[in-house]
Amino acid sequence: MKLLKTGTHAAVGCVLLVLLILQTEATMVRHNWTVDYMFSAPDCVEKLIIAANGQYPSPPIFAVEGDTIVIEVTNHIPTEGIVFHWHGIYQKGTPYYDGAAYVSQCPINPGETFTYKFKVDRAGTYFYHGHFGMQRSAGLYGSLIVTLPDHKKEPFSYDGEHRLLLNDWWHKSIYEQELGLNSVPFRFVGEPQSLLIEGRGKYNCSLLPESTASPPGCLTCNASSPWCAPHVIPVTPGETYRLRIASVASLSTLNFILENHKMTVVMADGHYVKPFDVYNLDIYSGQTYDVLFTANQDTSKNYWAAINVRGRNPLTPTGLAVIQYLPNPATLLPTTSAPVSPVWNDTATSLNFAKKLLAKPGYEPPPPKKCDRTLVLLGTQNEINGNVKWAVNNISYVHNATPTIAALKYKIKGVNNPVPPPDFPAESYNIFAPPSPPSATYGTPVYVFEKDDIVDVIVQNANTMTPNVSEIHPWHLHGHDFWVLGYGDGLYNASRDPASFNLVDPPLRNTVAVFPYGWVAFRYVADNPGAWPFHCHVESHFHMGMGTVFAEGVRHIPKLPLQTLGCGLTKKHL
Repeated sequence: MKLLKTGTHAAVGCVLLVLLILQTEATMVRHNWTVDYMFSAPDCVEKLIIAANGQYPSPPIFAVEGDTIVIEVTNHIPTEGIVFHWHGIYQKGTPYYDGAAYVSQCPINPGETFTYKFKVDRAGTYFYHGHFGMQRSAGLYGSLIVTLPDHKKEPFSYDGEHRLLLNDWWHKSIYEQELGLNSVPFRFVGEPQSLLIEGRGKYNCSLLPESTASPPGCLTCNASSPWCAPHVIPVTPGETYRLRIASVASLSTLNFILENHKMTVVMADGHYVKPFDVYNLDIYSGQTYDVLFTANQDTSKNYWAAINVRGRNPLTPTGLAVIQYLPNPATLLPTTSAPVSPVWNDTATSLNFAKKLLAKPGYEPPPPKKCDRTLVLLGTQNEINGNVKWAVNNISYVHNATPTIAALKYKIKGVNNPVPPPDFPAESYNIFAPPSPPSATYGTPVYVFEKDDIVDVIVQNANTMTPNVSEIHPWHLHGHDFWVLGYGDGLYNASRDPASFNLVDPPLRNTVAVFPYGWVAFRYVADNPGAWPFHCHVESHFHMGMGTVFAEGVRHIPKLPLQTLGCGLTKKHL
């Protein structure tokens, strides 16, 4: 037997010591949730919502990088299934726990219990939410915060931290909203009634009856309800704080402001960026930011934290929370007016902010220099049999009753589109005019990549069916982060525009906005075997078909747990 040299013994000992440290720090984080309907009044107006363990927002999850999270979910809703998507978590080795209904699993039926188990392998600010129908709009979401282990340090310092979930809010139930979206004639969900910060807002109760005067079944408003007291952010004067901000908005682009306070952006979607200062922050649905601010203002006052709608003509009042300068009471409300954001249709300001986001050198890897495949996806608004729909490359996505991952794993025919979806839309398409003709087709398209393919994705925006209207769409990719290589105006030019790509320090994201009449380009590595939705994170847009699925490394997809099956054609595989 060959003996190891002394130096080799030492090296092995060091490796074992590091592994022991990592094993000691990694733990199981366990939660037991019961999901059900409940009545709540987050903006003073009582309505039915969906929540876990009777909490709104649902319970926060705190974990350390490397931990395994175990969530046992029991569905007590009597009439519908549920799933949870862990937004921003890679799910490497566990693609079946990504929590996308009919893509990674069957929904959890009423009365059933389902256990999610997955590893969180990167520290950052994340969240989770329902991913079946429009359950996120019904309030089914919560924070997921992953911190660094003790042997790692952040490249910035602070004295304390707060988390903020931002959302828009409707009084109309999601079931009425869904029916309207699927109706002929079309009934849009409309603009939100309120904006919420950490689940709290304040509607003008003079527009609705007081709870004591309203007949049964009507909306009621109680301005004195503790549910809708403003969220409070306590700070000690002179100290610096980290804000973990996440947008779970269903429709709105939100602009976040700390009255009289400068913010330093240090992270985006769980990745470090070159720090830069702002006084307001655009955040699109599905995105997270970590910012630092110092409590350095007049200590005799409290201040507003605020969100306003951008990207759409705002018909919703400012959402407000209170920055409480201790020892001032939380009830000491600022006497100033609500903070004002940049003009809603000032796209240049939004684009300028997006371009300031660059990866922090030494902390984030650069992108591969070349790609193996380029995919151009054209997002359009269309009409199918009188229904208003959204489509990608003229296919409006609909779920199949058999989960996509199961159909790929078990080679189940008749589930996904038999013909691969188109890679390139017509290069002569006029993005500045309504689609002509406006028709599209329904389908369950899946783009299939080999394991470790390097893929460039170009998302092209266009005019809706209404002349002179092009909307902002935040696009989210499950199971991955990607490098945002660049933005452009007008129709993407495959021979000219790649020369403008940033291949030096592009930011890593999991959600990126495409601006009106423009395009965005990103690069990702298909190194996570599974089936991953790629879709607009506006709840109504995805519900109306604005999405597709990326599948990769199909031969390497692991065995699917039985609890993820049982619907559609998977029944014969039980």
